[in-house]
Amino acid sequence: MLRTCVLSLALSGSLILPVAAEQLTSAQDYAAKAASQAAANATAGDRSSPAQVSPAPSADVSPQLQALIKAPYPPHFNADPKTADEWKTLINQRAQLIMTALPAVKEKLGVTVEPSTIGGVKVYIVTPKSIPPINQNRLLVHVHGGGYVFAPGESGTLEAVLMAGFGGFKVISVDYRMPPDAPYPAAMDDAMAVWKEAVKMAKPQNMAIFGTSTGGAMTLAMVLRARDEKLPLPAAIAPGTPWSDIDRIGDTYKINEWVDNILVTWDGWLGRAAKLYANGHDLKDPTISPIYGDFAGFPPTILTSGTRDLFLSNTVRTHRKLRRAGVIADLNVYEGMSHAQYQDVNTPESREVFTDIAQFFDRCLGK
Repeated sequence: MLRTCVLSLALSGSLILPVAAEQLTSAQDYAAKAASQAAANATAGDRSSPAQVSPAPSADVSPQLQALIKAPYPPHFNADPKTADEWKTLINQRAQLIMTALPAVKEKLGVTVEPSTIGGVKVYIVTPKSIPPINQNRLLVHVHGGGYVFAPGESGTLEAVLMAGFGGFKVISVDYRMPPDAPYPAAMDDAMAVWKEAVKMAKPQNMAIFGTSTGGAMTLAMVLRARDEKLPLPAAIAPGTPWSDIDRIGDTYKINEWVDNILVTWDGWLGRAAKLYANGHDLKDPTISPIYGDFAGFPPTILTSGTRDLFLSNTVRTHRKLRRAGVIADLNVYEGMSHAQYQDVNTPESREVFTDIAQFFDRCLGK
């Protein structure tokens, strides 16, 4: 029925509505942009898009997350350390920022963090004030993010604190060795040394591995290595926005470049850290870029990303490869969120993310 659609036409003989000048200008601007883009994309090939401003979304996004979305780029996004000492100075500066905020997060969530050693590797035992009965026999292993260079020591436990606090799990957070002193494969060797001992502390069917970004990639790579080394596999994994392809391969490395206000661009510190970590090894080595590994037989997996995340393609590619391998895999993508922005205890989205992961683990882990 066209009655409502043609009402203005029926009235047009007796009523002429004024059109604001700014509306005409906007329409003219759009017409010019549309014509220009049509010409630029008239043939098959690379797609061209005009430069534009991306306002922070407000629909289905909390005010707290909106504030993070509007935040300026981090000052280190284009850092270019030339020496080991310069890398260490940057690493320590970033760690200090985290350590300044971490005590308040631990207090808010009622979580304790204690240093320890497992398998000859430094770890932190992260324990919530109260562990629900259903989680008493469960144990999680956490591998932190930070581009293989950031978050040494206790500064790498933030995500473990959030998981312990929101999920009610005991967590082992691995303080693996990192560049510039210890490039690949030191981080993976440390993580596997911990896993070999951790499976003696709890039943593997009651265990999960999780981590974000670098930690997400390491989570995937740990499963690949555990399978190859005939070790028990975890009952579930949660690789958050995983750096599953360490090279600049994937649609959102370009589409979300300069929009993600956390990583910003692979061509800044991120790509430099990738090369520092790989230390001359092939970037497509599955234990560096696990997207190139065989995901057959992987445990159930939950992945998390955001629409502005530079690693959204990494996350999507990982999800599709898992599903093609017949693996149970959930994918949660948050509106407006840049890379790993769910690790802020003051946003309701943070609680939502870690509650979702905890519920996924509850479905997959034994009692």
